[in-house]
Amino acid sequence: KVCIPFKAAMSSARPNKKRRVAEKKAEESNNMAKGSANLAIDGQALVQFVDPDGRNAGPELDVPLGTSKEQLGTLLNKLLENSEEMPYSFHLEDTEIVSNLATSFGKLAAGSQSTERILKITYFPLAVFRVRPVTRCTSSLSGHIEAVLCVAFSPDSTKLASGSGDSTVRMWDLNTELPKHTCKGHQNWVLAVAWSPDGSKLASAGMDKVVLVWCAQSGKNLVTLKGHTQPVTCACWQPLHVATGFPQLATSSKDAAVRLWDTVGGVCLLSLTSHTSPVMQVRWSGERAETGGVIYSAGRDCVIKVWNPNDGLMMNELKGHGHWINTLALNTDYVIRSGPYSHEDRKFKDLDEKREAAKARYAEALELCGGERLLSGSDDFTLFLWRPLSSKTPVCRMTGHQKIVNQVAFSPDGRWFASASFDKSVRLWDGRTGRYVHAFRGHVGDVYQLAWSADSRLLVSASKDSTVKCWNIGSRKLQEDLPGHADEVFAVDWSLDGTRVATGSKDRLLKIWRH
Repeated sequence: KVCIPFKAAMSSARPNKKRRVAEKKAEESNNMAKGSANLAIDGQALVQFVDPDGRNAGPELDVPLGTSKEQLGTLLNKLLENSEEMPYSFHLEDTEIVSNLATSFGKLAAGSQSTERILKITYFPLAVFRVRPVTRCTSSLSGHIEAVLCVAFSPDSTKLASGSGDSTVRMWDLNTELPKHTCKGHQNWVLAVAWSPDGSKLASAGMDKVVLVWCAQSGKNLVTLKGHTQPVTCACWQPLHVATGFPQLATSSKDAAVRLWDTVGGVCLLSLTSHTSPVMQVRWSGERAETGGVIYSAGRDCVIKVWNPNDGLMMNELKGHGHWINTLALNTDYVIRSGPYSHEDRKFKDLDEKREAAKARYAEALELCGGERLLSGSDDFTLFLWRPLSSKTPVCRMTGHQKIVNQVAFSPDGRWFASASFDKSVRLWDGRTGRYVHAFRGHVGDVYQLAWSADSRLLVSASKDSTVKCWNIGSRKLQEDLPGHADEVFAVDWSLDGTRVATGSKDRLLKIWRH
């Protein structure tokens, strides 16, 4: 009889699991703090700054372990002799330096925690400007009478185009957030809209096999491009800096061909045929300017083909995927799409001035992301990272998704890329090596599309679960959850000046989100 209360006392004294975990964490962090406090008092380390490509910046330095991230930034700016202070992020081996050197040093593998050896700190330049996260819906644009299937902001961020299942293309004025033009001409669903890099024309294509080119100012149909014998799946313009006249347009189709069009004369220049199944994606690279760029196409025959747009010859084939390829992305996509425009407001007098500006921006972006890379995502749940112009073998094969990969997108600075999958997750990977970094979870339905902010610090995803979510890349956390649509969200885009996100949904509405 005496045992019972004793037993009860014992059981009440033992805290529940939640408390035990919390106490253990607190104890660990105390120990960590004590450890780092000791380190802060005594401890020097030899460090060598290296850029993302592994080139040394300045000499080896003997610094205290207590050095903060801000102090490392000041040091590096002095070493690189920057006229004004530039922001950087620092990595020690695989861990990002968030607070100070000591905490990252503590996370190294036991064997490499030696202050005798030289610690290599890799620095990554960050965008000087900041894009504010989108937090609210400023307008719901109604007008389409069927699902909105694709949205795209113009390169100068003044207009928005949307294509819908009601077979119309609409242009919206972003200053007033009101409809500007309704472009009628298609006979079936519009699957793709694409702005020319100078912002003067819009191409649209879809299930009715024709490609229409519209004037961005008047909303009038300029030319109708006929030739494909099956639905058109993707449209992509030639980068402005490699075009000789006005940029050409490339379209891919389910008839297994890629066609190149002259949109001024309205004629088909070349038909690239050697795919054996529907072509789902086409990308036009800004490399090899002397031949007018390079074209990559991929689709349901599981190979990526590399073409010379000058003579239409196939230069290479990239094999590796075991199922349909859904998506392609270049780490220079962002700068190619925006042409001469950046987040700053600039006026150009003619196409040649725009071309010069685009050329300078492209060279700068290519330098920043360390050479062109191509990324492909597939129904076989994997992604491949390629350096298509230097090798036929992939840099890396990335696994981890449990269902098909629907879209991949590089960050504007080329440092990261993200993949959206039907396994409800968005995954983040290292843009140079393909190393897995993080999985963003929160969606409860298939994730359809992604868009990056212009400063590469935020990522927005659109899902079947009717929500849009904004993720913070620095903290690896959900920044904002944006409910509001009444049905699946099919399309999302972030304007190049960073001020607006547009989403298109099955509920027939376009929503504009702002800070």
